[in-house]
Amino acid sequence: MERNLNKLDLTLYEETLDHGFHVYVVPNKKVNNIYATLTIRYGSNHDCFIPYKEKEKVSFPHGIAHFLEHKVFEQESGEDPFSFFESRGANCNANTSNQKTTYLFSGMHSFEDNLNMLLDFVEEPYFTEENVEKEKGIIIEELNMYKDNPIQRLYETSIYNTFHSHPCRYSVGGTVESVKKITKEMLYTCYHTFYQPSNMFLIVTGNVDAKEVFEIVKENHAKKKFPKQKKIKLETYQEPDSVFKKREKIKMNVVLPKVSLTFKIRISHIKASLFELRNYIYYFFETKLGSTSLFLETLKNKGILNYDLGIQMVQTEDFLVIMILAETKKTEEFISSVLEEIKEKTILKEELERKKKAMISSYIHMSDSVFALNQKIMNNLITYKEVYDDDFSMIKKLNVKDANEILKQISFENYSIVTVEKDEK
Repeated sequence: MERNLNKLDLTLYEETLDHGFHVYVVPNKKVNNIYATLTIRYGSNHDCFIPYKEKEKVSFPHGIAHFLEHKVFEQESGEDPFSFFESRGANCNANTSNQKTTYLFSGMHSFEDNLNMLLDFVEEPYFTEENVEKEKGIIIEELNMYKDNPIQRLYETSIYNTFHSHPCRYSVGGTVESVKKITKEMLYTCYHTFYQPSNMFLIVTGNVDAKEVFEIVKENHAKKKFPKQKKIKLETYQEPDSVFKKREKIKMNVVLPKVSLTFKIRISHIKASLFELRNYIYYFFETKLGSTSLFLETLKNKGILNYDLGIQMVQTEDFLVIMILAETKKTEEFISSVLEEIKEKTILKEELERKKKAMISSYIHMSDSVFALNQKIMNNLITYKEVYDDDFSMIKKLNVKDANEILKQISFENYSIVTVEKDEK
């Protein structure tokens, strides 16, 4: 199957193998790079599920998806995937989020060898008691390092205080205590449950031939035996509209105090596409509080802020969470100013049109970047469960009437405040 990506002068080729493995390729002969990502729909949110070959749900330690990402690089042969890719002029890495785990490489040379290696090391796990125990020490050291990072502490505490039971409240890496509980058997259980072909997808963007990519994948998988696949049954969570904790103060060694104001917004009752909801709500906060807003200029003139705000968005099945991050010595004035500014839940037409133009520009320039294009496809598949081939028209259709109609239906009453202040001890 092939589809044109509107306004990008590129074609998306898709193929699904018999066992459900999805492959997406966007060739571009004008660039001098190749970027391949292999993604598993398994992240830190998926900590309670019915394991492969079992009948009852089981809860696993927080951080096990991230731990598994680390251990997948371990090979029974002793070969180091990082060294393999490096010797062929390619970069290799991996990352885990709330919703997925991704393994990747980039580089023009030895593409067939590199793609086979990516498929092989991810699809052939090797865990032992010894290498699992060794990894615990590495990850615990990483977690302890994050504890001393004020921004990391601020973000993780804010998310934790926003949710009551949803697992996105927990750090992707877990805690020192949860990591210590992870065993070789748990890793294999999670691996065999989630690392199955129909729960994975490969995206290749750059100077490649689509037919060649499909042939490499088919030949690689023809040599392997995959266990019989089973539909994955996850735990569901009933989250209240309220936040778990309204306010928290953290004492750390910081020069300038930091604050987060996190809004928990229920969207499950609103009749609109997720694409519209995400963009209208994000645009609202950007136009009200963003770098070009009168609000930000006013706060800088008053000495409340010296720098721009950070605006981040987190999504669950029922909620969008908007987190406003700032550095300020006048915390209370900042919080009250933000709450006052967003009382008027409307967006002006000229403001929306300006944001749309910026988004369209970013979309069109995506054709020059193998990374941005790959990320767009991946985000589409994780967030919307499909790949959009006409973002241009979808953005153009966004309008102020629908935006303000949606904004009327949402509430900003549920929010949590976290501050990081200088520890005077």
